Amino acid sequence: MSDTHGLARDQLRAFVERIERLEEEKKTIADDIKEVYGEAKSRGYDTKVLRKVISIRKQDQNERMEQEAVLDTYLHALGMAEAPPDA
Repeated sequence: MSDTHGLARDQLRAFVERIERLEEEKKTIADDIKEVYGEAKSRGYDTKVLRKVISIRKQDQNERMEQEAVLDTYLHALGMAEAPPDA
C-alpha cells in the first residue's frame, strides 16, 4: 500500500475516532441535562415550561417579539385571546 493510501486511512480513522468520542460526550451531556430537568421536576418546577424558557432565551429579542406578535394575531383570529383593553 502506498504512503498516500496509508495516510488517507490514518486520517479517516482519526476522524472516525474523534466523532465517536464527541458522540459519547454528547450522550453524557444529554444525560446530565436530563438529570437537571429531573431535579427541577422533583422540586416542583414544570419542565415543559422550563424547556420553553430555555428555548426563548436562545432566541434573538427581535425574533422573539416577532413570533409573539404573530402568535397573538393568530390567537385573536381564532377567538382564543381577548382584545386588549384599549382596542
